[in-house]
Formats: sequence, structure tokens, C-alpha cells
Amino acid sequence: MLGVDFDLRKLRSFVAVAEELHFGRAAARLHIAQPALSRQIRGLEDELKTPLFVRDRRTTVLTAAGEQLLADARDLLAAAEAVHRRVAAAAEAKPVLTVGFMPGIVVTPAVRALAGHRPDVGVRLLRTGWHDQVAVLHDGRVDVSIVRLPIDRRGLAVRPLFTEPRVVMVPATHRLAGKESVSVTELADEHLLQDPDAVPEWRDIAVELRGPDRPEVPRIHSVEEKLELVAAGAGISVIPLSTATFYTRPDVVGIPVADIAPNRVALAWLAARRSPLIEAFLEAAASLAP
Repeated sequence: MLGVDFDLRKLRSFVAVAEELHFGRAAARLHIAQPALSRQIRGLEDELKTPLFVRDRRTTVLTAAGEQLLADARDLLAAAEAVHRRVAAAAEAKPVLTVGFMPGIVVTPAVRALAGHRPDVGVRLLRTGWHDQVAVLHDGRVDVSIVRLPIDRRGLAVRPLFTEPRVVMVPATHRLAGKESVSVTELADEHLLQDPDAVPEWRDIAVELRGPDRPEVPRIHSVEEKLELVAAGAGISVIPLSTATFYTRPDVVGIPVADIAPNRVALAWLAARRSPLIEAFLEAAASLAP
């Protein structure tokens, strides 16, 4: 495999087929004809001198080599996209720093502090979520991001900023609404609208996790969607206090939970990057600590 020059177009095609496990769906996703897609995959297999898929009339399955390439190809494509974005940014007349931030975190003090030291720098902001707060760093959409831990730290440098309490969000008509605080044991019978590992204290005592039929948790893309589900009585959610304060609404109540770990907020950036703009923002972000 030494000496192979990867064709990014073929890699993108491979990832589409590997994720869909169906050449027709992958071709539609890529907006190309299926025969052209098949030729690209065969060409990639010829270059690598190994089959990437086992396919017949009914199924398409990744080989062991295909599984490995999929694991690596996503990182390669993200890195290539990041290079493209950074080159485009460098070509602009004014230096630009793009900062990601999670819901509930106010970035304005850090931006103002940076502007005071580097008035020549333009700052762009990108709101992120639990599902993409790391991806935006790897694919170059942001240069530095204010993240909520835990995250996958591979390839990243991480600097802690501060911690904050977490609250449980319940409908305004909920049996616990109106209490000044609750313990996690009072939530043992509730349906949690998030990954149980995000609240290990609840996970360890949750009634719904003792049986095989835990109600399905829908894929949630934003705080707004999560609060809509809470308001509708679909379940509860544990979120950082600043997020609950920012997204207030009359039909949902946030209650402090005394015995769960606080949320940890940190700065993250690509460990391999050396940028004076990132360093300047790291210093400015000290103003974010409450």
C-alpha cells in the first residue's frame, strides 16, 4: 500500500458506499450514475490491491480491509477539507479566526478581549452541538472551539475553562416541578432523553435500564428539540445550568440536581496546529470563566 496517492473523489465514493452498504443509494447520494460509482470503487480496489467489499445481488458487506479504510478515510477527508478551508481563510485580506461554541455559552467577552489585543483579526462564530463539536475542528469549520466535556480527545489539545452545575428539565406540570432541588434517586423512574452515559449517576440506578425494553430515544439535533420533547411529556433531560437559563420557556422547568457531577467546559483545538491567532484566543478566553 506504500506509494499510493489517494484520489479524494474515490475516497468520498468509497465512504458513501461503506455507509449506505448499497451502490444504488450511494450513487443517488453522490448524484452520479451507479456504473460510474462501481468503476471508481473497482479503481480504488485495484490501486490498493485488495477488495474492499464483498457483494452479491442482495448484499454489500465491507471486508476487513474495507473496515480499516473506512476508519481512516473519514479522517483523511476531514483533514483535506480542513486544509481547503484554512487556505481559503489565509487568502482573505484580513486574518480570520473561526470559533465554535456550545449552546448556553456566551462568547462575547472573549471576542471583545481578543479584539482589544488584535484589532486586525476578524472573528466568526459557529454554534455547535453534542454531535459535531469535535467534527468541526477536524474538518476545519472552526479553528478553536468551546466544548462541553467529555469529548473524543484524539488529535486535540484541550484546556479546561470552568465547571457549572447541571439541572434536570421537566414539564411544568411534573410531580417534581417547584422543588428547590432534587437528588438523582428521585429521577430513577424517569425516561432520560439522552445517552445514559452522559449522566452516569442516573444510569447506575435507572429503572428503565434494568429491563430489555428501554423506550427509544429519538435522534435530537438541538436544545430546542430536546425541550420540545420534555414539554410534551416524552421524558426528562439533564443539561448545564447556563443552557437551561438561556433557553427558558414557561412549560419547562429546570431543577438543580444535588448529587450529579457538574458539566466541564473547555477549549479545544487541533494539537498539530501552531497558530498565533489560536494562542491569542486562548488568552482572551480566560474572561469566560464565571
